[in-house]
Amino acid sequence: MGLNPTDWAANDVEEEKLGWYPGVPTPQDPLRWGKSFPEGAAITLQNTQMRQNLGYATGKIRTKRNTRAEELSDWEELREAGSVIKRNTLANLPELLEMFEQKVTERGGIVHWARDADEANEIAHRIIQEKGVDEVVKVKSMATQEINMNSYLEKRGIQAWETDLAEMIVQLSKDMPSHIVVPAIHRNRSEVKAIFEARMEERPRFATDEPRELAMAARAHLRKKFLSAKVAVSGANLGVAETGTLAVYESEGNGRMCLTLPETLITVMGIEKIVPSYRDIEVFSQLLPRSATGERMNPYTSFWTGVEEGDGPQEFHLILMDNGRTNVMKDEVGREALKCIRCAACMNICPVYRVSGGHAYNSVYPGPIGAILTPQLLDATDRKDPATSLPFASTLCGACYDVCPVKINIPEILVHLRHKITDANRGGIPNAWDVAMKGSSKVMQNGKAMGKVGDAMKAGRAVAGKERKIGHLPLPVIKEWTETRDVPAPPAQSFRAWWAERNEEDK
Repeated sequence: MGLNPTDWAANDVEEEKLGWYPGVPTPQDPLRWGKSFPEGAAITLQNTQMRQNLGYATGKIRTKRNTRAEELSDWEELREAGSVIKRNTLANLPELLEMFEQKVTERGGIVHWARDADEANEIAHRIIQEKGVDEVVKVKSMATQEINMNSYLEKRGIQAWETDLAEMIVQLSKDMPSHIVVPAIHRNRSEVKAIFEARMEERPRFATDEPRELAMAARAHLRKKFLSAKVAVSGANLGVAETGTLAVYESEGNGRMCLTLPETLITVMGIEKIVPSYRDIEVFSQLLPRSATGERMNPYTSFWTGVEEGDGPQEFHLILMDNGRTNVMKDEVGREALKCIRCAACMNICPVYRVSGGHAYNSVYPGPIGAILTPQLLDATDRKDPATSLPFASTLCGACYDVCPVKINIPEILVHLRHKITDANRGGIPNAWDVAMKGSSKVMQNGKAMGKVGDAMKAGRAVAGKERKIGHLPLPVIKEWTETRDVPAPPAQSFRAWWAERNEEDK
């Protein structure tokens, strides 16, 4: 089964049956898929079924998350603790990484350092090649998605089998993930049934699309892979500097199988995933499951420290990956994005993500966190780079900040990155927006002028009609803004007029 990016083009008959829709990215660079957010969203917004699937699923997760958070009287204190731990980690990252390497090595692990995606993939490939195998099983991992490891290995004759159910659905459908925690969140169970019947090795046939029947087929399919695999690849939710311990939180048990059955385990971890002490696990073990899936705790929480004779993999390799993170650290505001624990709570509540879907972001990191992380990892500031559109893909409503378990001020970073991108692209001939902003600044600097404009705005009430909304206006600059937004009708009385009237009455 080939899963190269070059194969991810729609087959008119089969892909239509699988619920394929135009706009699924075909990445060359795993962090940069070639389209800007407006271009991606223009395509994904046409898919009504995807929007229904996404709206239903994110709504369910949000409700569960809120219920579980409200159960804890110290939820806000936990958020603050998580934020402080991660901020202190970033402030002391070099020392903590050195300690982590020492502890992993002392316990029999082998530590590798990778500056970028190419180095990380080369290291993993070399290890797998030395074992003489052509298949590996994988635990769900954003780090390996980030570096497009599956495609890299497949081109070299090694098949990487995703064992997380949602990742498996995405892999079988030659799709791309659209969510950090639930990669196939854009698919419904009827689509999953069609994917399994068309692409699974056993070619199963299902009487219904009941989740249990689909899950049992997936379990049978994966069991063979678990029992035969000699090498497994994983990510890590966190690594503990003082002990060399790593952790994976998951809900299906596939991670536990990958972390215990194979003879060799390769873990790829971003350098920011460190926490200083073992006690810090307590905080994140409460924050992560509640924020990610609305559970009090994950059904499977696995910890391992190096190698133990006769217990689990007898060879453990840890690849500590930079891939742009050191560059992000240089920005005092932007570095807060590295606190992220990959829970996706910001996606589930974001009004932009919930309508456009993850593929619109054209990055392995969609949603609000992707909007601040991807451009920084890529060091993208040139307007010609599609990634620079991401910080503008937000209403700045602040909901993402309210739910973030480690209190990343995403709206603040979005505005900061917008400034950076705008400053980096100053110069040349002013466009219509530049002229409009310059003209409006003159008005806003003058109180009397602002008052006159406010009075003139009353005329808009006639345009608004009974619904009191102004739709598309074919005017320069305003035209683009109103193509995607309804403008509320101006009030019958401006604040200035109300204030003057009130003061007159008080006299």
